[in-house]
Amino acid sequence: MSNDSLACTYAALMLHDAGLPATADHIKAVVTAAGVEVSATLPILFERFLKKKSIDQLIAASAAVAPAAAAPAAAAAPAAGGAAPAAAKKKEEPVEEGDDDMGFGLFD
Repeated sequence: MSNDSLACTYAALMLHDAGLPATADHIKAVVTAAGVEVSATLPILFERFLKKKSIDQLIAASAAVAPAAAAPAAAAAPAAGGAAPAAAKKKEEPVEEGDDDMGFGLFD
């Protein structure tokens, strides 16, 4: 994703969070206030897209996809079961005491 698209995406999310409509003028104003220059057509494209699908719908769709994407990774973890027991068998190294503790306290 380009920086221009990312800036417009963040602007649309901020406008949605503030309860304002994500119009081209509002998106352009937020992007300009952030000090980012985007092409003049990009806020218009975002406005047209967000008229067809609301930000709430897009967030809900991305939340529904995230657990499904994590499932294959979780299924692959037991397949690599040989590595986990080997890591568990690794012996813990003893913690060396530093020179910080000399056997007496500050107020002893």
